[in-house]
Amino acid sequence: MSQAGLDAPAGGRPGSEPALGARGLGKLYGKRQALSEVSFDAHAGEMVAVIGPNGAGKTTLLSILAGVQRPSAGTLVHGEGAAGSRVGWVPQNLALYSKLTVAENLRLFARLERVEDPERALARMLEQTGLADRADDRVARLSGGNRQRVNVALGLLADPPVVLLDEPTSALDPTQRERLWGFIVGLAERGACVVFSTHVVGEAERYAQRVLVLDGGRLQFDGAPAKLLAEGGSEDFERAFVAFLAKRESP
Repeated sequence: MSQAGLDAPAGGRPGSEPALGARGLGKLYGKRQALSEVSFDAHAGEMVAVIGPNGAGKTTLLSILAGVQRPSAGTLVHGEGAAGSRVGWVPQNLALYSKLTVAENLRLFARLERVEDPERALARMLEQTGLADRADDRVARLSGGNRQRVNVALGLLADPPVVLLDEPTSALDPTQRERLWGFIVGLAERGACVVFSTHVVGEAERYAQRVLVLDGGRLQFDGAPAKLLAEGGSEDFERAFVAFLAKRESP
């Protein structure tokens, strides 16, 4: 198997300390190898997309980076101030109480996470997510896009330097996706390290500085979207991605 796509050193900013990194991560579920020897770095202000076919290991990788699961092998690297609760985790499945209001959800989770000043964190997240006018609305009455914004806000209550998002735009319509991406891009512009997975590979091309391609639990590519386009031999990112995977499978 060729090593195309993995020639450059891991990380988008050589010489700088990574905000988050993986060193030889592996994960076994019984006899099934979900991840094997995955290594990369991600840096402050960087947006890194994780893409791959179904079962590639994307959610497993993100949940290990978030500390939700323990790896079977390898280690995590955290930059200064980015360990433990300083990593914001936004899973694909919404973790909201539908009978509570937006403010009540945020206040509850801020206290559960032992945020130093829950009311200040609540006010900050309502402002940053643009949900201030929905603060007193029950979550059950919100649109899918607004519920997803609340879900993202829950992962950011502690103002983490690292944000991990698993399929953040799943089931959203184009307008809702655009609004949510505007918010996520703003996090990186303010200095957060953002790592996200997506099945909409065009989002990786549009929003990420770097793309990680997982296939069969292995990291097959770590580089800029433009490099994946070149290696896939197409000007269309999705076609280039599919062609790249096909080449990797060729003997």
